[in-house]
Amino acid sequence: MSVDRFVQSHTNKARTLISSGSLFEEEIGYSRAVVTGDFVFVSGCTGYDYKTGELSPDITEQAEQCLRNVVSALSEAGASIEDVVRVTYTVPEREAFPRVWPVLRKWFGHARPAATMVSAGLMKEEMKIEIEVTAVEGSAKKKEEA
Repeated sequence: MSVDRFVQSHTNKARTLISSGSLFEEEIGYSRAVVTGDFVFVSGCTGYDYKTGELSPDITEQAEQCLRNVVSALSEAGASIEDVVRVTYTVPEREAFPRVWPVLRKWFGHARPAATMVSAGLMKEEMKIEIEVTAVEGSAKKKEEA
């Protein structure tokens, strides 16, 4: 059973689709994020600034923009970066990954989600990092209450 089908069968709630307005979403046929129940699945975000259409050549700046894009999707879904329970980083050059650790610690240091780093090519050569997350809306509050 796929994760999406499992979640739907256990939440009895419809899916909400969130779009960032990226041309990739329309061309490829996917959503920036999908919300079902308390779960928020955010597609891999790259370092494109969707307001300006720019992509920095620097991996640390791309990581910052990736996470601003992630936060935007989470916010639209009613969740926050603190609600992230799982993150996957994809980087074409694994040697460059340690340069973004301070950025990742800044954004995820409090939430401390389960994480995986994959070294693989991305859709365009100028893309240096892609970040995909899964969040459980409200889980940060539940953690604080415990």
